[in-house]
Amino acid sequence: MNKQIANLLGLCQRAGKLLTGDALVKNTIKKDKALLVLLATDASERTKKEFYRMAQVNEITVYEIGTKVDFGWAVGKSQRAAVVVTDENFSRGIIELIERGEA
Repeated sequence: MNKQIANLLGLCQRAGKLLTGDALVKNTIKKDKALLVLLATDASERTKKEFYRMAQVNEITVYEIGTKVDFGWAVGKSQRAAVVVTDENFSRGIIELIERGEA
Protein backbone atom coordinates (compact mmCIF):
# COMPACT_ATOMS: atom_id res chain seq x y z
CA MET A 1 0.00 0.00 0.00
CA ASN A 2 1.46 3.33 -0.93
CA LYS A 3 1.86 6.19 1.52
CA GLN A 4 -0.81 8.38 -0.12
CA ILE A 5 -3.49 5.74 0.32
CA ALA A 6 -2.35 4.97 3.88
CA ASN A 7 -2.50 8.68 4.74
CA LEU A 8 -5.95 9.00 3.16
CA LEU A 9 -7.20 5.99 5.14
CA GLY A 10 -5.82 7.51 8.35
CA LEU A 11 -7.53 10.83 7.62
CA CYS A 12 -10.74 8.99 6.79
CA GLN A 13 -10.48 7.12 10.12
CA ARG A 14 -10.00 10.36 12.08
CA ALA A 15 -13.00 11.88 10.28
CA GLY A 16 -15.15 8.94 11.38
CA LYS A 17 -15.78 7.82 7.81
CA LEU A 18 -13.85 4.53 7.94
CA LEU A 19 -14.87 1.39 9.79
CA THR A 20 -12.58 -1.55 10.38
CA GLY A 21 -12.89 -5.12 11.52
CA ASP A 22 -15.03 -7.89 10.11
CA ALA A 23 -18.17 -7.29 12.20
CA LEU A 24 -18.31 -3.52 11.63
CA VAL A 25 -17.58 -3.86 7.93
CA LYS A 26 -20.31 -6.50 7.52
CA ASN A 27 -22.84 -4.39 9.43
CA THR A 28 -22.04 -1.31 7.36
CA ILE A 29 -22.48 -3.26 4.12
CA LYS A 30 -25.77 -4.77 5.33
CA LYS A 31 -27.07 -1.32 6.32
CA ASP A 32 -26.22 -0.10 2.80
CA LYS A 33 -23.92 2.64 4.14
CA ALA A 34 -20.71 1.34 2.56
CA LEU A 35 -19.36 3.08 -0.54
CA LEU A 36 -16.05 1.25 -0.85
CA VAL A 37 -14.67 -1.97 0.63
CA LEU A 38 -10.93 -2.53 0.79
CA LEU A 39 -9.60 -6.02 1.46
CA ALA A 40 -6.10 -7.03 2.47
CA THR A 41 -4.36 -9.15 -0.13
CA ASP A 42 -3.37 -11.60 2.60
CA ALA A 43 -6.90 -12.02 3.98
CA SER A 44 -8.15 -15.59 3.87
CA GLU A 45 -9.92 -16.75 0.72
CA ARG A 46 -13.04 -17.40 2.79
CA THR A 47 -13.02 -13.82 4.09
CA LYS A 48 -12.48 -12.38 0.61
CA LYS A 49 -15.25 -14.52 -0.87
CA GLU A 50 -17.69 -13.47 1.84
CA PHE A 51 -16.99 -9.75 1.42
CA TYR A 52 -17.08 -9.94 -2.38
CA ARG A 53 -20.47 -11.68 -2.20
CA MET A 54 -21.90 -9.11 0.22
CA ALA A 55 -20.54 -6.21 -1.81
CA GLN A 56 -21.89 -7.62 -5.07
CA VAL A 57 -25.39 -7.96 -3.62
CA ASN A 58 -25.25 -4.33 -2.48
CA GLU A 59 -23.40 -3.06 -5.60
CA ILE A 60 -20.37 -1.81 -3.66
CA THR A 61 -16.92 -1.43 -5.19
CA VAL A 62 -14.23 -3.72 -3.74
CA TYR A 63 -10.45 -3.57 -4.14
CA GLU A 64 -7.68 -5.73 -2.75
CA ILE A 65 -4.71 -3.60 -1.73
CA GLY A 66 -2.02 -3.84 0.91
CA THR A 67 -1.75 -6.35 3.70
CA LYS A 68 -3.50 -6.71 7.04
CA VAL A 69 -0.47 -5.09 8.68
CA ASP A 70 -0.66 -2.17 6.20
CA PHE A 71 -4.31 -1.54 7.05
CA GLY A 72 -3.63 -1.72 10.77
CA TRP A 73 -0.70 0.68 10.48
CA ALA A 74 -2.70 3.14 8.34
CA VAL A 75 -5.53 3.40 10.88
CA GLY A 76 -3.52 3.01 14.07
CA LYS A 77 -4.93 -0.36 15.07
CA SER A 78 -3.91 -4.00 15.02
CA GLN A 79 -4.06 -6.00 11.79
CA ARG A 80 -7.24 -5.58 9.76
CA ALA A 81 -8.44 -7.78 6.89
CA ALA A 82 -11.12 -5.36 5.70
CA VAL A 83 -12.04 -1.71 5.94
CA VAL A 84 -15.07 0.15 4.63
CA VAL A 85 -15.32 3.78 3.55
CA THR A 86 -18.64 5.56 4.13
CA ASP A 87 -17.84 8.97 2.63
CA GLU A 88 -18.21 9.69 -1.09
CA ASN A 89 -15.25 12.09 -1.33
CA PHE A 90 -12.83 9.79 0.50
CA SER A 91 -14.08 6.87 -1.55
CA ARG A 92 -13.57 8.74 -4.82
CA GLY A 93 -10.07 9.84 -3.81
CA ILE A 94 -8.98 6.33 -2.86
CA ILE A 95 -10.43 4.82 -6.03
CA GLU A 96 -8.63 7.42 -8.17
CA LEU A 97 -5.29 6.56 -6.54
CA ILE A 98 -5.87 2.83 -6.99
CA GLU A 99 -6.92 3.18 -10.63
CA ARG A 100 -3.85 5.32 -11.39
CA GLY A 101 -1.79 2.39 -10.17
CA GLU A 102 -0.72 4.05 -6.94
CA ALA A 103 -1.94 1.30 -4.64
